[in-house]
Amino acid sequence: MRRDVFQAIADPTRRDILLSLTKESLNINALAEQFDMTRQAVSLHVKYLQECGTITITKEGRERYCKLETQQLVQVAEWLEPFRTLWEGRLDRLDNLLNKIQNKKSL
Repeated sequence: MRRDVFQAIADPTRRDILLSLTKESLNINALAEQFDMTRQAVSLHVKYLQECGTITITKEGRERYCKLETQQLVQVAEWLEPFRTLWEGRLDRLDNLLNKIQNKKSL
């Protein structure tokens, strides 16, 4: 079953796994050490992320290394863009208002 990137980021553990992989590729054991859950539970999350296309797994000797695939995450960035624009506009207006208030106080 092919899953999508939004399913990958829907779970906080999977988001944390993705964040961990931004620094370097890690094997399953190294990932599992970061979480308060069994290695098997982390492996299930990793499998889910692989099905979503957000990570790839390569075998090096006896170890399986997980690597982040950022191309899939572009879909999330594109989806978030209108919200980023909205909030930037709101924060700019707030900044302008605060500057006006500050200027009135300093007069």
